[in-house]
Amino acid sequence: MQFIDQAEVEVQGGNGGDGLVAFRREKYVPAGGPSGGNGGHGGSVIFVAAERLQTLLDFRYARVFKADDGERGGSKNMTGASGDDRIVEVPCGTVIYNAETNEILGDLIEPGQTLCVAKGGKGGLGNKAFLSNRNRAPERALPGIPGEVFSIRLELKLLAEVGIIGLPNAGKSTLISSLSAARPKVADYPFTTLVPNLGVVQKPDGDGTVFADIPGLIEGAHLGTGLGHDFLRHIERTRVLLHLIDVTSEDPIAAYETIQAELVAYGRGLENRPQLIGINKVDALLSDDPLPETIAAQLRQLTSAPIFVISAVARTGLEPMLQEVWRILEAQNQAEAAILEAEAADNITAEAAAASIFATRSPL
Repeated sequence: MQFIDQAEVEVQGGNGGDGLVAFRREKYVPAGGPSGGNGGHGGSVIFVAAERLQTLLDFRYARVFKADDGERGGSKNMTGASGDDRIVEVPCGTVIYNAETNEILGDLIEPGQTLCVAKGGKGGLGNKAFLSNRNRAPERALPGIPGEVFSIRLELKLLAEVGIIGLPNAGKSTLISSLSAARPKVADYPFTTLVPNLGVVQKPDGDGTVFADIPGLIEGAHLGTGLGHDFLRHIERTRVLLHLIDVTSEDPIAAYETIQAELVAYGRGLENRPQLIGINKVDALLSDDPLPETIAAQLRQLTSAPIFVISAVARTGLEPMLQEVWRILEAQNQAEAAILEAEAADNITAEAAAASIFATRSPL
């Protein structure tokens, strides 16, 4: 399956049906009066987040999504049928933008979450609606209102708690295949991975955490160099970054600084995201390569992030690193829970204060 994470399409709400000019003409009903019904409302284009979808591939071939038009009003004061809504499924994590103004229309994260992107037009009024004491036989009806039309841009941002970053060939795909059931392509040359890979890593309590292998980060990635500009967006939702460094590379310290510079240049708070550093491929060290301890000591002068010496292929040193990932995630969960409790307490306090004020007011 192709991994498509961007698409631009047009959405069109259904047009409202026209109102009808009609008069009641029946035997034994003299002066029946106006009987033109209102037009039906047009359908809306509604996007729904679906768990079963993983990419925006379907939007490469379908470029226009239009809801049904409302039907014209009928005689005998009958309202025309409303048009059906157009339901469009997108992967969880899809952000929807107005393509012209770049305004965010919605962010569909939870399965089943919906967003009405283009509303259908209202149906026009039939001549029955214009009946009055001054005009007993109105010959006027209104046309239906056109539905909304937008050009929208879809961007998929993967929903993962841990993002694995690093220069090409740092061992990211090997690590995610060692930690989870994911089986990405692994080879001994750069840019082996051309699309993000997701893997579910099991916690000690049995729950699962989604890890994402982000490919193609090189110097200048934030400007579109390599593949990084396309895939940096996928780590925006992550809560922890796991930075892999190839210990056998020519300059591991420069590799670390390159990725950090790209995170700062890209912005959106990535440079402040909690990080762990994995000095990888220690199983491939030669006698004249710098020792991992030496590289770790140099890195500690640049960052306070926890540093681990690992081998993804030999699966050594992974458990302590994972324990630190779980610790950071748990601390974040506790901090978020404390914030929610504080907000709930503030609301209760405000309600109690309002009730107290109301109770002390004198009756009228």
